[in-house]
Amino acid sequence: MNIHLSLTPLISLLAGILILVVPRLLNFIVAIYLIVIGLIGLFGAGAFHLT
Repeated sequence: MNIHLSLTPLISLLAGILILVVPRLLNFIVAIYLIVIGLIGLFGAGAFHLT
């Protein structure tokens, strides 16, 4: 059995949990999320696959 995890859903899940726990972190979490997604888009997602 081969399990394939993607980075984007894990980041989204973590950000969602943090926003629920500490709503004041919303601006920082959204900014960090957008920066990470932008970097993944620029440099390619091939280097970030977890298996």
